[in-house]
Amino acid sequence: MAAAYCNRGYGLTEKRELDAALADLNEAIKLDPAYACAYTNRGRVYAFKRDLDRAIADYDEAIRIDPSFALAYNNRGDAWLNKGDLDRALADLSLAIKYNPKLAGAYGNRGFVYYRKGDAAHAIADFTTEIKLEPNVLAYINRGNVYRDTEQLDRAAADYGEAARIAPTDARGWRNRGMIRLFKGDNKGGIADYDKALQYDPNDAYSWNNRGQAKLRLGDKKGAAADLSKALELRPDLKTAQEALARLGATR
Repeated sequence: MAAAYCNRGYGLTEKRELDAALADLNEAIKLDPAYACAYTNRGRVYAFKRDLDRAIADYDEAIRIDPSFALAYNNRGDAWLNKGDLDRALADLSLAIKYNPKLAGAYGNRGFVYYRKGDAAHAIADFTTEIKLEPNVLAYINRGNVYRDTEQLDRAAADYGEAARIAPTDARGWRNRGMIRLFKGDNKGGIADYDKALQYDPNDAYSWNNRGQAKLRLGDKKGAAADLSKALELRPDLKTAQEALARLGATR
């Protein structure tokens, strides 16, 4: 019976029906106080509720019951990451990988910890392993960000392009590749990517701004003015858009 409550609680968590999930998982733990999986699932509910201390307490209990429970280490590591404790996060995520070397999400989480710590080589290695185990948009975006920050722009563009290929309605791949293309002087390619990004996320001020800047460089003053104005409508404090629009006003 505890397993039934635990499974239903997990399903409700996936649908973000958190209070109902919490009730089911409380019942599962009441029926079987040594059910490690129920503590881990309840910890996820608390994490989604941003109650990280309670989440960590539940992961602690799951690990006490089952000291080799990889998912509990992964989730606790993610909670430490969200609390800003990178060293504890790294330790837990490394244990998650030790106990389950095929747990793709643990590599992604640890890669992000390495990225936050400024260790690009280890971050790239972990994101690459995550992609081999379980290709997903966020892994390509994250690895692309590391390549971008280490000035490996062709590799960054390739990863962002792959993100756009596997999830064409997710704006992140398009706008990140658009940014790389603009940085490399490919204004037409950048505009094409931002067209797609804005199709799927029309509320991103930076995409409007960047497309406007590219149009300005290509001499499309009317198109640039429209895009920059839209950027400022969404983010009135966006200085690059303010300055470009002011320059346009002086030259028109």
